[in-house]
Amino acid sequence: MSDILTGADALGALNDEGGNENNSIDFTKFSSGTTLLVKVIGQEINGTVIGDFAMYYNYGIFKKVNSFTAKNPSKKSAKGYPIENLTPWDKAWKYHADKSKEFNDEHSKEANKYRAKQKFMFGFIDIDSGKPIVVDLTKNQAQAVNNAIKKYGNKLDKLAFELSKEGASTNTTVSLTPYLDDLTAEQQKHFDNAPEKFDAKLFENILYQADDDEMIELLKQAGFDVSLIGLEGGGNTDSKQAENGGGEPLEITDEELPF
Repeated sequence: MSDILTGADALGALNDEGGNENNSIDFTKFSSGTTLLVKVIGQEINGTVIGDFAMYYNYGIFKKVNSFTAKNPSKKSAKGYPIENLTPWDKAWKYHADKSKEFNDEHSKEANKYRAKQKFMFGFIDIDSGKPIVVDLTKNQAQAVNNAIKKYGNKLDKLAFELSKEGASTNTTVSLTPYLDDLTAEQQKHFDNAPEKFDAKLFENILYQADDDEMIELLKQAGFDVSLIGLEGGGNTDSKQAENGGGEPLEITDEELPF
């Protein structure tokens, strides 16, 4: 997927620089109050050990339109704003952004609904099951997790970690800390048998991709008048998004509001 970055490219995005069954999983449920016991595989970029993650741009409106990515993504600026080859949702964002006169006015709030949000997928090995998992994080959450991984980079093969999320839905924090208790025999087995490298292909198949016609229909589902941006209907996407595993509604956090 051209709108997903991994390895050094994903690291650059995190730092503000500039269908196989075996390769298909869903995001692990990771709501506030959740703690997961994980092994970090990690990868080395430019001599520094970092996490296994990918960056992507996510569209969606909480409780209205399930999250999705663009099959034909737009070119983004360094700050993540669309500048070329705008998708229908980018055009809806631009329509309201251009009409906004001041911070957090009505058009500003509307523009934020349609803006592509930068998100990060992190991969771990679940020590209880022994299986790979992927969690979805905001940029601030991802930076906190990756900083912890860099801190303990030379001990990843010796330490299990607790991955925790706390706080209200509009202000959640995520932490990754060493697990200090003894593992059970089964957990130790899963820890010892974890792969040496995380399968990055898992990132490629986890997100729902919408083409331009689908995005137009999803705009209409969100209540946006597509004629305002010179567009007409597309195909019916309700069944398409359901059949193809459209994601859960996007969790809104304080770092994503306002536009």
